[in-house]
Order: sequence, then C-alpha cells, then structure tokens
Amino acid sequence: MENLKIGVIGVGHLGMHHARVYTEILGAQLTGVVDINEDRAAAIAEPLGVPHYADIETFLKVKKPDALSIAVPTSKHFEIAKIAMEHGVHVLIEKPVTSSVDEAEQLLRLAVKKDLILQVGHIERFNSAVQHVREFVNDPYMIETHRMGPFSPRISDVGVVLDLMIHDVDIVLSMVNSELVSISAMGRCVRTDHEDVASAQLQFANGAMAHILVSRVSEKRIRQMEIMEAERYITLNYETQDISVQRCVRQVGGNVVEVMEHPVFAKMEPLKLELQHFVQCVREGKQPMVGIKDGKRALEICVAVLRQIHEEKKPGVSLADAI
Repeated sequence: MENLKIGVIGVGHLGMHHARVYTEILGAQLTGVVDINEDRAAAIAEPLGVPHYADIETFLKVKKPDALSIAVPTSKHFEIAKIAMEHGVHVLIEKPVTSSVDEAEQLLRLAVKKDLILQVGHIERFNSAVQHVREFVNDPYMIETHRMGPFSPRISDVGVVLDLMIHDVDIVLSMVNSELVSISAMGRCVRTDHEDVASAQLQFANGAMAHILVSRVSEKRIRQMEIMEAERYITLNYETQDISVQRCVRQVGGNVVEVMEHPVFAKMEPLKLELQHFVQCVREGKQPMVGIKDGKRALEICVAVLRQIHEEKKPGVSLADAI
C-alpha cells in the first residue's frame, strides 16, 4: 500500500511537531507544510526535506494530499478545514475544533457528506497514563483536575477555558458514562482580556461530579487528575505519565491497611500516538477515537462555562439553560 500523503497547515509551536512526527510514522509521507509566514514555513520545511507554501489552495493544487493536520489559530480552523474537506482531504484539526458550536456542526455535516475522517486533536486522550487508567476505572463518583502553569503570550486568541480546560472537559466526558445535567463556573482575567483563571463544576445524572481548575498565570506548573471510586483513589500525572492507586484494606479485627500501587505500563509520546491513530483511521476508513462529535461536545460545555464566567450567570444552572 502506498504511503499516505500528508501536509501540515500552520507550523507554529504545535504544528512544527506535527510535521516532525509525520516523518517518523510508517505509512505516512510528509509532502509539505503551509504557513502565512514564509520564513517560518521555510525554517521548518527545509530540515525535513519538504517544500513549503504560503497558502493552502496552492498546496492542495500542487501536492494533492490525502490528509492534513490543521494547527492554525482557532479563529481560522473552520475556514481552513472547510477548504480542505471540500477538496476531499481527510483532516485532523487541533482543539478547540472551531470558534463556535455552529461551525463544528457544519464541519460534522460536511465530513458525513464527503465521507471523510475528521479527527479532533484532544491529545490527552492519547496520553499513555490516561489510556491505562481508562482500562480499569469503572464508576468514578468524583474527578478533580488541576492544569496550571506560568503565563505565556503564545496563546492570545482564546482564554484559558478553550486553551486548557477543554482538555480536561473532554477527558471527564469520556470517563463518566452518564448525561451531564448541570454546570457551575467562575473565572477572572489577570494578564489578558480573556479569562486567565477558571473553575468549573460538572454534575452528572448518575450523581458523579467533576471539578476542573485551570490557570495560565500560576507560578507552579501542575498537570494532574484525581479520580475517586468507592474503594480506591487514583492519581494521574499527565506530564510524567505516572499513576498511583491508593486503597484501604480492612483486615480481620478491624484494622485498616493503606495499600499504594504504581502500575507499570509502556509510556509513549502522546502526539505520536495521536498522529499514528489518525493515519490508521484514514488508511482503514474507520472513525477516530476522538471524532468531530467529541470535539463538538467538549466545545459545547466550554461555551457554557464561558457564558457563566463572562455573563455572570447564576451558578448551578442546568445544562440546557447554560447552552
């Protein structure tokens, strides 16, 4: 079978890694990169031995790729994805999938109409620790996540909810097998005109709860999730991909012994796993683990969170009212 011809649109901080990883994946051939900054495009393309372009239309006409990674600013996601898909090209689009839920719905319909793979880049789903935890987590009643770090001016078009919180919203939605019924959220601007700190509480129909705290103005960097089940407490570090499982064992006589387990599993680069999965889905014609419906759902929840933060809605409103 011939290699899949793939391009990368937008080779900034994240897109350049997409380009690099595609050169390492069997069955994939990086055929070029596109960026409106031609000097940047050249700087990324030349070491990889591929041509660079300043606009997507020229690239599509000249190279005729089978698939694309889109890593441009969020405000351009819909426009670029629509152009690519109308040319019959499969797409992996970085999160958040689009700027609005309506745009996400339009891309969903276009993917169905054109019979195209449309994967959304929720990279934490491909974190080895997250994938391992999903194998044994059964019925969490509480999930708490902390995703914080120092300020960086690199992300300027969206606030911390669409930049960071959306990762954890997607993870929580994938782990709790129940309908989301209410959202309570708050946040504030600190260094930008967008919210830089935010907190959201999610309540599910089965009684499960989630608390998601994010900040991009914290002097300490934390990427952690804690999962509470009836008989165990699980801690996951996204960055080190380490997991600890704590249980209390009641012995004969009433004594309680605390047991700490540290599962051993293979750890791999999440981006490489994500792009390998995308290539496999395109080659085999199967739906991705994180498709447009997942991306749209996570975006819907984050939009509801933003409405509460910026429109000062009363906390604890129902999901229907929030959206």
